Order: sequence, then structure tokens, then C-alpha cells
Amino acid sequence: MEISLESLETNSLTKAQLAEVLFEQIGLNMRESKDMVDAFFDLISAQLVEGQDVKIPGFGNFQIRTKAPRPGRNPRTGELIPIEARRAITFHASHKLKDQIAGVL
Repeated sequence: MEISLESLETNSLTKAQLAEVLFEQIGLNMRESKDMVDAFFDLISAQLVEGQDVKIPGFGNFQIRTKAPRPGRNPRTGELIPIEARRAITFHASHKLKDQIAGVL
């Protein structure tokens, strides 16, 4: 099954547009489509909050990375400001996705 996104008018893809694609091309009603998209992103978010990696074959990996505290600097005043430790999310595209993007040239 191939899903077409030709009807999208913007350069970014929104959750509402994903739900519309499910509605139009899969045949789910709009409420089911919206619930499915929300559930998908809620599941990914919950896994990442728990510190678990999320791997989507053919698309890429989302990983949580713990960043150590470090010294920073206010660019306007030059004042040293400590930056606290934090968790950040990283995304690494799969080779398949990278190849698809490179083939667009």
C-alpha cells in the first residue's frame, strides 16, 4: 500500500495532516485517525521519558542522551553561566531513509 501526501499544502507535516491521510487513504473515520496518530506519538513520548530508545525500522532511532553540566557564557555580556545537566533527545536516520533522501537529488 502506497500512501500519497500530494494533497499537503505546506512544507511541514502535522498530526492533523497525518490523521487526514489515514482517513482518506486507509478508510478510518476522522476520530479513529486522530486517536491513532495521538496514540502513536504518546507511545513514542512515553518510551523516551522512561529513558528507552525508540527504533523505527526503515526510518531511524530516537535516543535519550544525558548531557553533563558545563560552563557556558552569556553571548551579550560574556558572563560565565553554569549550564545544568540535562537529558536531550537525538535522532539518527536509518540508512534506508538516508538513501531515499539522497536519491531525490
